[in-house]
Amino acid sequence: MLTRCLTLAALITAGLVFSISPASACPGCGPPSGQTLTSEVAQADFILFGTLKNPKQDPKDIGTSRGTTEMEIDAIVKPHDLVKGKKTFTIPRFIPPDKEPYKYMVFFNVVNGDIDPYRGEAVTTDSKLPAYVEGALKVRDKDLVTRMRYFFEHLESPELQISADAYNEFAVAEYKEVRPLAPKLPAETLLKWLKAPDTRASRYGLYGLLLGHCGKPEHAKELRALLDDKEARFSSGLDGMLMGYILLDPKAGYEFLMALVRDPKNEFLVKHGAMRALRFFWEYRPEILTRKQMLDGMSALMVDPDLTDMPIDDLRKWKAWEMTGEVLKYADKEPYNTLPINMRAIIKFAIAASWADPKNEAAAAFVAKMRKETPNRVKQLEDLLRDDMRPLPPPPPPKKK
Repeated sequence: MLTRCLTLAALITAGLVFSISPASACPGCGPPSGQTLTSEVAQADFILFGTLKNPKQDPKDIGTSRGTTEMEIDAIVKPHDLVKGKKTFTIPRFIPPDKEPYKYMVFFNVVNGDIDPYRGEAVTTDSKLPAYVEGALKVRDKDLVTRMRYFFEHLESPELQISADAYNEFAVAEYKEVRPLAPKLPAETLLKWLKAPDTRASRYGLYGLLLGHCGKPEHAKELRALLDDKEARFSSGLDGMLMGYILLDPKAGYEFLMALVRDPKNEFLVKHGAMRALRFFWEYRPEILTRKQMLDGMSALMVDPDLTDMPIDDLRKWKAWEMTGEVLKYADKEPYNTLPINMRAIIKFAIAASWADPKNEAAAAFVAKMRKETPNRVKQLEDLLRDDMRPLPPPPPPKKK
């Protein structure tokens, strides 16, 4: 468990802790880094692109951002009456001059007549960012394939702001939004990106998943070669790589996943990536792997005490009550039963299983035993499960005009 604690600490430090929890965002992607530019544009009142000059600091507030800075407008990305027909605009904020020549895309809101320049993107003087944002706005209301294809074409843009935002569009998209596009993508391009030494590790999961939809059998072998390369272990995107491999070759891909899970030498992140892949097939593509294969995978994951609670929680959410015996055996085994987080997951599974099936004698007997030993704990977990199962209240009726 110490290994897992250290791993979680590292993820928190890196701002990646959200990848530990299942999410509705695109499988295989890491967590989004803030809002996409498209959504930001929708919220801004107006957006300007140009060169900053003549910064003047308020002499009464030296050391603050109070003051003004002029912008020489190259493009009005999002129009507003305040900037209609203007070539320059005075930003009500002191922005210190840069040592290198940059241009800026600045997002403004108008609140009670006051202008708030709340976001600025510094780019090189030859930046294509304005054209990218304008293109994104043009496809915003198009069909899913057209819209997502636009962002796909910019995933490996040489401009960091553009490539990062294009990736963000995939990171916030749901699988149902990505799936119609994926089979139409160029497999060779995705494979080229996966093999490129300068491809960011955060992209491997997405590229592997997309390749799984548009690739051919020979691409499964290419993915396997990448996964077998010990010098390029894709722990940060292993889930998406496994998803892609299994989609292209379900038999070989599943066998490879199980070998990763069963190898005691593999670290937490590797096994966690395999678990995320199993979750993907259970939730989105249950026709690819059998129920038994997915449950066998979770059973193998439970063997690692650093992970035991996670697959048990998944089995409870999946209502896999046939796994009751497999789950309960860990309650009598060390070191599994010495870790509170594992016992918590086991008791919750048993409570839910006894509620779901009154004939599940093993679950009922275990709950009765735990109720005698730790009555407060069982009651707290029962209350928690009832809250989880409680249906959400209906939305309020629309207001009458």
